[in-house]
Amino acid sequence: MSDDNPYSTNGSASKGWIEKLKDTFSPEPTNHEELVDVITEAELNDVINPQTREMIEGVIEVNKMKVRDIMIPRAQMITIDINATADTLLPQVIESAHSRFPVISEDKDHIEGILLAKDLLAYVFDQEKDLILKEILREAVIVPESKRVDVLLKDFRQQRYHMAIVVDEYGGVSGLVTIEDILELIVGEIEDEHDADEQETDGIRPLNKHTYSVKALTPVSEFNSFFESNFNEEDADTIAGIILKGFGHMPETGDKITLNNIEFKITNSDKRRIQQLKVTLPEVNS
Repeated sequence: MSDDNPYSTNGSASKGWIEKLKDTFSPEPTNHEELVDVITEAELNDVINPQTREMIEGVIEVNKMKVRDIMIPRAQMITIDINATADTLLPQVIESAHSRFPVISEDKDHIEGILLAKDLLAYVFDQEKDLILKEILREAVIVPESKRVDVLLKDFRQQRYHMAIVVDEYGGVSGLVTIEDILELIVGEIEDEHDADEQETDGIRPLNKHTYSVKALTPVSEFNSFFESNFNEEDADTIAGIILKGFGHMPETGDKITLNNIEFKITNSDKRRIQQLKVTLPEVNS
């Protein structure tokens, strides 16, 4: 047998983390909350690592979400007019750094199709070629706000499209959603070179509609301003200090606490300090 194959069929060492998880816990969980507790316990017992635990929790969350929970709202959609010329269009595409754009005619309720930035390359290198957007548009996929996110992800994969236009119950465009938006719920934010400057200066980044990743050293004043919370700035300089005071001791990775109706989960820490937090806001029924 080759030494390159780490998955020997002999002995307990051959068991993957799923098998170890099954062997470690009994009885089996019967709801989402119990399953999350099992996953957290598995991490604490070194059955899985923190990254695996976060991904599993992301999958669980995706299973409970609707498209409306993660879509980019209509007001934040970057669209292109169907009559745009190459001179006006190319600077907009370059500045936004997106790869796909909804193309509209009258307004955002009138989506003519999806423009892929790569389809403009021919017009960049051949300026004498006339750009007629209608001829290069891809068909826009329309989904309702109520569609389950896990079902949409399956559609994205099977039908090989990356963006969908979201409509409300009256047929009006309410936003858009991309496959990246869903994957970030599972694996965390997918950063690229355009995100670098923002991430260096901003200690708060959204994971989904109600959940954020927050650097523990974020000043309390900045945290209060972003989340419209009212933690006492005299109690501590950073949100980590607020958390420590709430626990009354140094928490470990995976520990949770709820303060002012906001849930804080320690996602990265060592014996001396808290480094990263997962902040979950209470869901407000509309």
